[in-house]
Amino acid sequence: MKRFYIIGFAILLGFDTLAQLSFKYAGDQALPVQANLAWLERVFTQPWVYGAVVGYIGAFFTWMTLLRRAPIGPAFAASHLEVVSVLLLSVPVFGESIGWSQALGAAAIVAGIFCLALSESEDEPG
Repeated sequence: MKRFYIIGFAILLGFDTLAQLSFKYAGDQALPVQANLAWLERVFTQPWVYGAVVGYIGAFFTWMTLLRRAPIGPAFAASHLEVVSVLLLSVPVFGESIGWSQALGAAAIVAGIFCLALSESEDEPG
């Protein structure tokens, strides 16, 4: 069962990260934002928009599958790991930098997920 969770959450993390990075890339390519048909055409001709759609659809189905078996507390917390993965990947992909507050926040997210996972494993019988 642990392998199911690890693989499932890795897939969920991949889909969520794909969606977020794709939206960012597509948004950067569609600038400047304008309320007209030309802007909508620029948005929907970006292949990254479709990467975002694939990411969200994949994440939805993966999440629904995980919720059938995973405890809701750790599952909900682990679903937020994409915040950390997007933060880390934004450095090489978009040339952004990570400040101490972002690093501290990412560490808090990971520590919280770890604590929830430990408490859940202690509650398991046997």
